[in-house]
Amino acid sequence: MELVKPAFGLVFWMFITFGIIVFLLKKFAWTPILTMLREREQGIQNALDSAKKAKEEMASLQLNNERILNEAKAERDRLLKEAREMKDSIVNEAKSKAGKEAEKLLAAARESINAEKMAAITELKNQVAVLSIEIAEKILKEDLSSQDKQKALIKTLLEDVTLN
Repeated sequence: MELVKPAFGLVFWMFITFGIIVFLLKKFAWTPILTMLREREQGIQNALDSAKKAKEEMASLQLNNERILNEAKAERDRLLKEAREMKDSIVNEAKSKAGKEAEKLLAAARESINAEKMAAITELKNQVAVLSIEIAEKILKEDLSSQDKQKALIKTLLEDVTLN
């Protein structure tokens, strides 16, 4: 069993060697390793904070973009509405002007027709007057010497006048 039990000197030197190794590791290895781990942890935490901040900024930008997009849509709708109203007013104004022009043309045509009608009536009266004068001339040219002829002529003329 002596092989399994170490001697006191061996245990003593093992503890001293272990202590020296722990001291050296603490001084030269653990401190830089722990410092590096803290720096890495800090870097990871900074990266996470930056990612979170970037995510928040992206959400803010997205909301801002949606707001701007909604404003642009509202502006577009307003402009389209104004354009439709302007088109309708222009069309209505053109219809109104066309109606007024048509009324003016109809009134001018009516006046022209009335003027031509009056001219035709005047010309007809003139022709009737000329014909009357010609008839009167023919009557005067007839030999009115006999009374029978005069009476017969007056009778036929009266019958013609009453018939027409």
